[in-house]
Amino acid sequence: MTKTARLWAIGYDDMERAFQVRDEIVRLGWESGQASTHLILVDIAVVVRQPDGMFTLDRKPFAGVGNIAACAGAGFLVGLVLAAPLAGAAIGALLGSAGTAAAATQVGISEDFIHDVEAMMKPGSSALFVLNEDVEKDVVLHRLRGLGGTVLKTNVDLERAKLIQSTLSASPPEKSQPN
Repeated sequence: MTKTARLWAIGYDDMERAFQVRDEIVRLGWESGQASTHLILVDIAVVVRQPDGMFTLDRKPFAGVGNIAACAGAGFLVGLVLAAPLAGAAIGALLGSAGTAAAATQVGISEDFIHDVEAMMKPGSSALFVLNEDVEKDVVLHRLRGLGGTVLKTNVDLERAKLIQSTLSASPPEKSQPN
């Protein structure tokens, strides 16, 4: 990664809200055509503490399939030029899968970070974990406005954490009414 990854844990007082906010953030970060312009998601997960105190973890898969397919496609095109399209596609897929596997072992939300946050969670609550690189801060802040939650733990400076907390706590943006 060329930029510093930002790690967030945002807590919710119920067991469902973290999933809803995760879906909104995934749309912002992995939505077709927006991944490289608004928010670069590296890893995202939801932990729920059940009423009986047990924890469940729901982690979105690392977006490696797209990387393998893109490398296979590029390999196929190179193979066309060299008159060996299937060999090129196979080599491209192999390189893509190797790169994805290497990246997956180097990045991600650490188990220690998750366990630290779990210790803060009350039964019947949930937490959203996001590891990201942001590109367009204003767009990201606009989309996070009013989603709620409390920043439980992060690796960013205090001023940035305060900005995110105030954005999450703010009133949601008004939606324009059709005439």
